[in-house]
Amino acid sequence: MNVAIILAGGRGTRVGADVPKQFIEVLGRPVLSYTIERFQNHPEVDAIEVVCRKGYEDELRAICDAGGFDKVRWVAEGGREFQDSVISGLRNLEGEISDDDQVLVHYGASPFVSDEVISDAIRVCGLHGNASPAHSQVYLTATPGDGEGTSGFVDRDEVMCLNSPQALRYGYAKWVYEEGARRGLLEKVEPHTTSLMFAMGERVWFSKGSTANIKITTAEDLRLFKGWILAADDLE
Repeated sequence: MNVAIILAGGRGTRVGADVPKQFIEVLGRPVLSYTIERFQNHPEVDAIEVVCRKGYEDELRAICDAGGFDKVRWVAEGGREFQDSVISGLRNLEGEISDDDQVLVHYGASPFVSDEVISDAIRVCGLHGNASPAHSQVYLTATPGDGEGTSGFVDRDEVMCLNSPQALRYGYAKWVYEEGARRGLLEKVEPHTTSLMFAMGERVWFSKGSTANIKITTAEDLRLFKGWILAADDLE
């Protein structure tokens, strides 16, 4: 069984809107609706859990009703930080799925994800127990020094960019967070499952990524997403 855990608990303050970015409407639909749709329509995804920001449960229910998203079987309460939301989502599935099932942790504000990226994350996780979409760095990359000029350059061949969905076997995902908490790492590493795994000495396996699979963070990203939808509609 493959279960998408869609994280919609964040505030998204950098967008500068009055509502969390995943609930901002683009062409008449909230961003979160587009994201859920990607997993609803994917043939290898069996069920969906949404980790929802407290106070937005009614909005989520309306999104699911309007979209006919019948794969959404569980709703968990979002936490203060990324790690808290993932832990909430994992705990909410206790007794609902087996340790050998796969969970795909994905940002609610990442609606650009493709079927190919989702499929390959599932495939690689099936082989190795975890997977993170990854692609080569395409930009010239420098270290910032004092913030006003470079102190050096990074070899792009030595860098990979990771995004989501981060796929893990459910039992392994629970162990990562339980062991991370036992070691006192949850507050010490960058708040991502893959960062925590690396800090614990675990290997993160790469699956197929895409430079288009961005997370909406700024107002410019919202405009880009709107253009992407319009272009896709024109192609159809």
